[in-house]
Amino acid sequence: MFVDRVKIYVEGGSGGDGCVSFRREKYIPRGGPDGGDGGDGGHVIIRAEAGVDSLAGLSHKRHWTAPAGGNGGSSNCTGRNAEDLVIKVPPGTIVMDAEQGFLLTNLPAPGDQVIAGRGGKHGRGNLSFKSNVNRAPRDSTPGGAGEKRHVLLELKVIADVGLVGKPNAGKSTLLSRLSRARPEIADYPFTTKFPNLGIVQINFDRSFVMADIPGLIEGAHAGVGLGHEFLRHIERAGILIHLVEPEPTDGTDPLTNYRAVRAELEQYDVQLATRPEILVVTKSELPETETVRDQLAAETNGPVLCISAVTGQGLDRLLAAIIQELDRRNLAPAVTRA
Repeated sequence: MFVDRVKIYVEGGSGGDGCVSFRREKYIPRGGPDGGDGGDGGHVIIRAEAGVDSLAGLSHKRHWTAPAGGNGGSSNCTGRNAEDLVIKVPPGTIVMDAEQGFLLTNLPAPGDQVIAGRGGKHGRGNLSFKSNVNRAPRDSTPGGAGEKRHVLLELKVIADVGLVGKPNAGKSTLLSRLSRARPEIADYPFTTKFPNLGIVQINFDRSFVMADIPGLIEGAHAGVGLGHEFLRHIERAGILIHLVEPEPTDGTDPLTNYRAVRAELEQYDVQLATRPEILVVTKSELPETETVRDQLAAETNGPVLCISAVTGQGLDRLLAAIIQELDRRNLAPAVTRA
């Protein structure tokens, strides 16, 4: 199950109480105070972890409390400091305070982390209150309470290239052809229910990440269907590959479909309208491909590529265009080694 948005409650561990104690030894009268301090409570840490690709693990457990610190003891024994509680999330997760609505942090890379709930400070034992004027203090302090907070976790897929278009435009087929990703593919709309990621290998030491974003429909920017759930994943894609089907199965006009998707992107986030876009007509084996390409070229006054993910036609040209755009914008693709 793919989950990309979840609300959880975190609470840091409380600090251990300080101890009130006095030495009691046979030949040492008035032994004095020896109560130790408590231990610090554990933090709740949210950490981006490589290999975690969904927030599904958090959807069944909404309350996370770190361990409490140990209480102080006699003989100046200090309480044990509690271990931190680490919550693992996918890279690309945004951490927000759910009640106040402000951003705590962004966790774009593996190893990035944030303390979402600080542990309470330790309490002081009576030994720490000893002074020249107070040689037998009976004072101590309790451990502090841990920080409590409702946290909203939202996953935004990090990709160099994002595939957008109407449902059934061929995005999943293209991703499966260019990478080792194996998204669900069928001949009906809305087959893709959540974003899929694939690594496209260019050569031995160079590759880039491509994301297949579920198909957009009119009104997606306003939350129609699952619009907001999918549109936010496009925000981090450096380049958009806009796929247009030449003969839509629902009988709609390809040019109108292109305009509709562009409108949804712009109304969701104006910056998406200025994002580099490579316009592609898919399923080039169909008769209307050339006509649709000419119409789109006239509409955009720019180049339009024709590809077929089934036959492989035009895929080399598409990859070359992507690499050229990545280099032009200095979007350093991910580098991998065999």
